Amino acid sequence: MAAVAPATDAEVLCFWFKQSEPRRWFAKDPAFDALVRERFIGLVRTAIAGELSSWGAAPQGALALVLLLDQFPRQIWRQSAMAFAGDGQALALSLAAVDRGWVAAEPERARRQFWLMPQMHSEELAVQEGAVPLFEQFSDARTAEFARRHRDVIERFGRFPHRNAALGRVSSATELAFLQTPGSRF
Repeated sequence: MAAVAPATDAEVLCFWFKQSEPRRWFAKDPAFDALVRERFIGLVRTAIAGELSSWGAAPQGALALVLLLDQFPRQIWRQSAMAFAGDGQALALSLAAVDRGWVAAEPERARRQFWLMPQMHSEELAVQEGAVPLFEQFSDARTAEFARRHRDVIERFGRFPHRNAALGRVSSATELAFLQTPGSRF
């Protein structure tokens, strides 16, 4: 029997920040992807459909919504177009959280990092350029370096070449060569 999907923002945050180990957040781990899929696919679909927009009115709900729109789809639909289906909504929430002072007021570094993650995932250079100083201020050195690497890829290609296959985009010869270099896929 499948687990009942969480119904509250607190349950989403508890799962991600307390029940899940940080080493699993970015790893390509089929077992963890399956767990996220089993527990959250319904809630993620509801969020993508815009039916949880009321969660965005307060910091806790908005951060849970960012996870549902930005991180969880990457686990649930890895290497498919659906992995990016919530990106626009997540980016709007992330930018609003910065403007409202929610990121600066957040005492936990990991939570600040996930507030900002939709900006790192954006294929808009202006967003990337604005995100790097935020990651430098509100996260750790390693994460800030990842933000700089993401910005550099967008500056160079105008998009993330590793998404091309999933999104049905044709890769240029330069992008294909880049994808063969160590560390090019993130």
